Amino acid sequence: MQASELLLTRQSYNKLVEPAPTHSELELILNSAMAVPDHGSLMPWQFIVFQEKARNDLGEIFAEAAEIDKADEVKIHKAVNMPLRAPLIIAVIAKIKADCKIPAQEQLITAGCCVHSMQMMAVSLGYQGIWRSGEYAYHPHVHKQLKLESQDEIVGFLYLGSAKDSIEPKQRQSYQTHTIFW
Repeated sequence: MQASELLLTRQSYNKLVEPAPTHSELELILNSAMAVPDHGSLMPWQFIVFQEKARNDLGEIFAEAAEIDKADEVKIHKAVNMPLRAPLIIAVIAKIKADCKIPAQEQLITAGCCVHSMQMMAVSLGYQGIWRSGEYAYHPHVHKQLKLESQDEIVGFLYLGSAKDSIEPKQRQSYQTHTIFW
């Protein structure tokens, strides 16, 4: 697949099944994030990979967060099963460095670029994925259990796997409705 086709046909896909990327493919996916734009070469990110049983552990953390919020049993059950929607999940953490001249917003954006780059690499390898955030990305209990520091932010959870069904191309708007030429 040409890079232009990859970028122009990019879309999220949430019906993910086994197989997940192999170890060597996962290394390519993670390495792709190391090439993102990064003002000041800070590398303000960290990746936490959840596969196999670790997805259950993440689900337990989500369920505990739901219990802390006094959620009903239905929501707790949903929370515990969220990480089982894909065979591989990569949590992308923005490790904001407050004591430098690069604004926090730029550091957050570069961590977001990591998610995009990893998803594009996964698609180029024949997999699909979806970038998820949601309430647990911002929940203090999740941050504590993942041993994040106070300034860290979860940019998202990148769910990866194989497509369960064929994917219908998404209709796109023209760039013209979102662009001004000066």
